[in-house]
This record gives sequence, structure tokens and C-alpha cells, in this order.
Amino acid sequence: MGPLIVSVIVIALLAILVIARNIRVVQQAKAYVIERLGAYSTTWGVGLHFKIPFIERVARIVSLKEQVADFPPQPVITKDNVTMQIDTVVYFEITDPKLYTYGIENPMTAIENLSATTLRNIIGDLELDQCLTSRDIINSKMRSILDVATDPWGIKVNRVELKNILPPKEIQNAMEKQMKAERERREAILKAEGEKRAAILSAEGEKESAILRADAKKQAAILEAEGRAEAILKVQQATAEGLKLLNEANPNEAVLKIRALEAFAAAANGQATKIIIPSEIQGLAGLAEGIVESVKK
Repeated sequence: MGPLIVSVIVIALLAILVIARNIRVVQQAKAYVIERLGAYSTTWGVGLHFKIPFIERVARIVSLKEQVADFPPQPVITKDNVTMQIDTVVYFEITDPKLYTYGIENPMTAIENLSATTLRNIIGDLELDQCLTSRDIINSKMRSILDVATDPWGIKVNRVELKNILPPKEIQNAMEKQMKAERERREAILKAEGEKRAAILSAEGEKESAILRADAKKQAAILEAEGRAEAILKVQQATAEGLKLLNEANPNEAVLKIRALEAFAAAANGQATKIIIPSEIQGLAGLAEGIVESVKK
């Protein structure tokens, strides 16, 4: 094999190696920023691309996924001069790889410093209690400010979250005491309301019981009165029946007087202290006395 053939083979292998090394496959959610002779040329998206050897180069590989930046706690001072430690979490994504590459030297450091200064400005206008109860408002303000500030860098800020708010130890102790007192106050209120409710239920129960007892007595009295009325009615009916039978028998005057005497005897057996004797009964008694004396003679 001659030297010429060997040279051709070497050159061919070198050409294949160069071509292979300049073929790029851009993956999903990635972007390649390409420079040609030191100047921005284009941005490669997903797919197969070929880079011109020695003329073009990949300046930066950019991830288009949403990213999370967890920054360390920052000291901030509230409006009422309380120093707190607050750490933030920023969720962002790169929307323009070119601006992200050429817009600022170190984007992550810029976002961290911008988050710290923005947080200090917002917290400086709020008091401690507002800071602890207005996280959503603070998050919204920070997201809006950071999104506008990072737009020239090709970055879109989606969310900003305050991860931790750490007041000084003495303030934490005071807050714990306040929370404990508040819980005790609520417990006392609930206990008092429970006792009040129990007393009301007990009084209502006694009231209903008294009503039921009174109603029972009323029903008993009504039944007793109805029983007495029915007994009187029965007696009257019996008396009327007896008179009817007596009238039907057509008794003579002597029999009637004897019946009257029997009724007087029955009345005399009662508890009366004074008895008025009708004249007819007195005559009948004299008659009976005369008959007795005649029998004796």
C-alpha cells in the first residue's frame, strides 16, 4: 500500500471524526445557544443539528424546565424594628435562552441578590404581626417585582414562597405565651358555654317533667270526676228505675209511708247532727206506736 493511499485513509478518518464530533442531538426541554465566530448565531431546539467545525461553537446549553432556587435565610427588619431571618424559594423557568446567556453575567446570583433586596423593601413596610399573617401578599408582591426585573434576562418567575420566618428567640417565647393564653381563654369560653348549655337543658327537662306531672294530675282529676259523675248517674238511673217500677205497681198510701220511714231510717244512720222529720212520717210513727200498744193489751 502506497503512502498516498495511507494519507487518503487518514484524511478520511479525520474527516469522519470531525463530522461526528460536530453532530448534535438536542434533547427535549433543552436549548443550545450557538455562536459563529464569537457572535450569536442561532438557538437550536429539539432535534438533530450540525455545527460548522472551527467556525461555530455551543456557547451555552440551557434547560427549559422549571427550576427551583432555595436561597439561605436573609436578615430583614420590620417596620416596628424587629429583626427576623427569612429564607425564600423562587420557582422560575428560562423563556429566552439568548437573553439568559447574554443578558447578565451570573443569573442565579442576580436573582438571589434581587430577592434579598426586594424582601427587605417589602418587610420594611410591614409590622411583625403583618409579616406573620400576610405571607400570600408578600409572595405575590415579590413574584410580581422579580418577574418584571428578570424579564430582560429571559427568565420568568412563576412563584415565590417564604419558606421560613424566624423571629428572635424572646419574641418567639412571647408569642408562645400569647398563644397559650389564647388557647386557655378559648377553653374557658367553651367550658362556660358547655355548662350554660347543660343548665339550660336541665331546666328544660325539669320544666317538661313538671308539665307532664301537672298534665298527669289533670288527667287523673278528670277521670276521677268522670267516675263520680258516672256513679251519680248510675244512682239516679237506679232511683228513676225504682220509681218507675213503683209507679207501675200502683202502691197505696200505707206502702208509700212505710218506704218513707225506711228512707228516714237510712238517713238517721249517717253523720247528720240534726234531722227534720216530715209530718207524714210523724203520723206514721204514731200509728205504728198505737198498733204496738193494742197488740200488748
